[in-house]
Amino acid sequence: MNPLPLFPYEMHIKTLCKKNRSRKQIIADQLAEIERKSFTQLSRCFRLFIPSHLLPPAKSGRNSRKRLFSKETTFWAFFSQILCADGGCAEVMIKLRASAALKGINIPISTGAYCKARIRFPEKEMASIFQHTSSFLAEREQETHNERRIIVVDGTGVTAADTAKNQRAWPQQIQQKKGCGFPGLRICACFSLKTGGLLSYKTGNKKSHELRLFRKQHKTFREGYILLADKMFCNYVDLSMLRQKGVDSIVTLPAKKRLPIEGTNAVKKLGEDDFLIKWTRPVRSNSAAYSQTTWKKLPKELLLRQIKVTVDTPGFRVKSFYIITTLLDPLKYSAEDLAELYFRRWEVELNFDDLKTTMGMDELRCKTPSMVRKELMMYFIAYNAIRWLIYESSDLHDVDPLQISFKGAVQSVRHWEPILTQSKISKSERQMIMNKLRQSIIENRVLLRPGRREPRCLKRRPKPYQLLTAKRNKMREIHNRSKYRANAA
Repeated sequence: MNPLPLFPYEMHIKTLCKKNRSRKQIIADQLAEIERKSFTQLSRCFRLFIPSHLLPPAKSGRNSRKRLFSKETTFWAFFSQILCADGGCAEVMIKLRASAALKGINIPISTGAYCKARIRFPEKEMASIFQHTSSFLAEREQETHNERRIIVVDGTGVTAADTAKNQRAWPQQIQQKKGCGFPGLRICACFSLKTGGLLSYKTGNKKSHELRLFRKQHKTFREGYILLADKMFCNYVDLSMLRQKGVDSIVTLPAKKRLPIEGTNAVKKLGEDDFLIKWTRPVRSNSAAYSQTTWKKLPKELLLRQIKVTVDTPGFRVKSFYIITTLLDPLKYSAEDLAELYFRRWEVELNFDDLKTTMGMDELRCKTPSMVRKELMMYFIAYNAIRWLIYESSDLHDVDPLQISFKGAVQSVRHWEPILTQSKISKSERQMIMNKLRQSIIENRVLLRPGRREPRCLKRRPKPYQLLTAKRNKMREIHNRSKYRANAA
């Protein structure tokens, strides 16, 4: 008969011992620690703006497995890629490999895993993150400023990679030969004049008019908002529909719509070149972009205010223009204030310049329409994140956020990122670093230069290369034939 054990759990000691971990498991854990400190640490800089609960792991299916590029890691790697000067996928893998070198681990530099992770990332979740950023900026602006919110609207165009799928979604211009052009996207966007943040946008192809894209964004406007736009958005339908929502408008009047201020058109003279006028509802054509039901809901008459603005500043292309507005009170909204406000509409052009030139959104790189849409959204998310950081920094130091250089802010975040991703930093030290980052952003200001004039000309000449007038394989044949003839001669 075997004796009883001295301890009741002695027979289970071997089963309680931990199993030896394989080399593969050890490397996998090390890589997980490396990727966490390489990319997700960037979220500490924007944790209030883009909280982690917006990037939950999937319970099953795609994005549920524990990978090197999880959903959260993929998002912040994509975010870091947008902020990089190069902007390529290899930039992300090189950064990951540099972090792995500190642990003595050598990993391949292939971008396949990262590109597949970007494809797996749900497009709807990225859209919800963008909506969160725009809503957060709106709430933050409303908390600090109780004045009426001014929304600036305009459109622009960008190009995508020349692939068959992109060409079907956004075909190139008819005048261009096949293989010699790029798919073109049209974008109509709404920006906040106070913060410069992007609130909403819609995209289309060459057949999409900016006005139709704008009408899909009427939900962005709430009661008390003010629309600021150019002559493209001056029409009876939009002014009436926004007025019914309690939204006022300030737009320029196209030359073809100018009517003499006399007879039944003028209702009252408010001042020099300042009149109350009356517009009547236009007749709806069969090719109109709005339905018959929408047309019937419009009022038969619309009372507006027309102001003639004379431009005395040298360098402007026009000497005078007309403003149409639904702000009818001349005591509360003087003609001079409205003219000065309209001159600030140029801020929307600078916002697009920050996106297309500073951040490099002018030429999108992804090769499928779904990835192009994700890339575009990630540009807008990163743009709003930088705008939020500028706004927070300016609010702490009582500075106008539009006087702070956007490019300087991007450079500051880009070069302070390695410091923020260090693991051996306490909470107080991280807070001190964030304060230093905000101070660095504040110091990069754009000087106000009123009346500055610069010719719209390029000094640097382009390289004298031949233009691509056919597909590349045909151009190679033409080039080889001409080279052969030259050698034979």
